[in-house]
Amino acid sequence: MTYRTITADAAGTWKLGDLSVSRVGFGAMRLTGSAAFHHGTPSDRERSIAVLRKAVELGVTHIDTAAFYFSALRSANELINTALAPYPDDLVIAAKVGPYRDYHGEWGTSARPDQLRGHVEENLRQLGRDHLDVVYLRRMQQDSIAEHFGALAELREAGLVRHLGISSVQPRHLAEAQAIAPVVSVQNRYALDRPDPQGDELLRLCGEQGIAFVPFYAVAGDAGEQGATAAHDDAVLAVARAHGASPAQVRIAWTLHQGPHVLAIPGTGNPDHLAENVAAAALRLTEEELARLNTARVQAG
Repeated sequence: MTYRTITADAAGTWKLGDLSVSRVGFGAMRLTGSAAFHHGTPSDRERSIAVLRKAVELGVTHIDTAAFYFSALRSANELINTALAPYPDDLVIAAKVGPYRDYHGEWGTSARPDQLRGHVEENLRQLGRDHLDVVYLRRMQQDSIAEHFGALAELREAGLVRHLGISSVQPRHLAEAQAIAPVVSVQNRYALDRPDPQGDELLRLCGEQGIAFVPFYAVAGDAGEQGATAAHDDAVLAVARAHGASPAQVRIAWTLHQGPHVLAIPGTGNPDHLAENVAAAALRLTEEELARLNTARVQAG
């Protein structure tokens, strides 16, 4: 698969509220090192900056980040600010709030509702912006998200946040949030090698309601925050060979084939991997290939 000149436009766009975004976006987690957070080795700062600028050149208009995306030496938000400010008018930056890491990188107690403004303002400070385009409430195992989501809805009314999303949720949480304020996107772990009936239900509900569904770890799979998985089943490898593509491209393409409302946010700190990821926007899988991959997914459970 030739990918040097393919841009994100090949996958089309979707709207987060009134904001149009490329369906192939960019996840900022891997900008900070060879693995997320304090795992692995810190990234080369200039290379990470180059990756961000290249992403925009390739038509990416959707970047997903968080203040807690940092390693021992690097902050994803600082890199985004340095690389891209003043920001292009069509660039949409989404941030997650709720989880908390201290300066040593240790996970602390997630935010109470009254602390979420501080989380939003920290993202604003790091990104150098006066508002956030989209803010996700990342659920941290609480049974109800109503109080936390209500606090973010107040920040939306105050103008600090334009649109709201929810992350790591169950289907019932979507209805709970929608009773408080509009939800433009749902971000959950969802991958080809990870059967998930609740994720499938959320995918369906979002499609019916025009809400974006944004899988994370779609390329990483079970490797999660450690980076892209190296474990690919025979179906993925066979489809990759048929298209002259990489297994990662097949995983991204499968993600995009789950519906026009599905957005991919693969992340990397490698310029070559970035171009490869974006080029997956042009990979069209046949019905037979999708059936084969879906069968392998069911068997993985």
